[in-house]
Amino acid sequence: MSQIENQLAELGIVLPEPTAPVANYVPYVISGKLVFISGQVSIGPDGLITGKLGRELDVEQGVMAAHACGVNLIAQLKAACDGDLDRVARVVKLGGFINCTDDFTGQPKVINGTSDLMVAVFGERGRHARAAVGAPSLPMDAAVEVDGVFEIK
Repeated sequence: MSQIENQLAELGIVLPEPTAPVANYVPYVISGKLVFISGQVSIGPDGLITGKLGRELDVEQGVMAAHACGVNLIAQLKAACDGDLDRVARVVKLGGFINCTDDFTGQPKVINGTSDLMVAVFGERGRHARAAVGAPSLPMDAAVEVDGVFEIK
């Protein structure tokens, strides 16, 4: 088992099968040493986590939704790396979108659900640049969506 697979197991994380695109796009694109992963919505083990932060969901629930997005990003990344997550050299950048009310200001705390996961899984290689943006709605009423750019060996 690879170093990253061992780390996932220690964290109790089981990667799901990567989700198929729901529209006209591909789940990831490899360009040189970079992998660009399309936005992953907040699908957890119990299904899609829906709702609007600041109304139906609180920050803690948003963090859990962002964590689910991170797990889905890693699942797509594993596919892009032909199953070998030890090829990941760096988490470069995450873009987080939070389905929220217009007065909700906890976007950075919510996206920490993904950021903290990347550091827990990849260590120093998991530290990244990031954006955390509020949105009036997301596809399928998802609570959170996160895309990412990763460097691979």
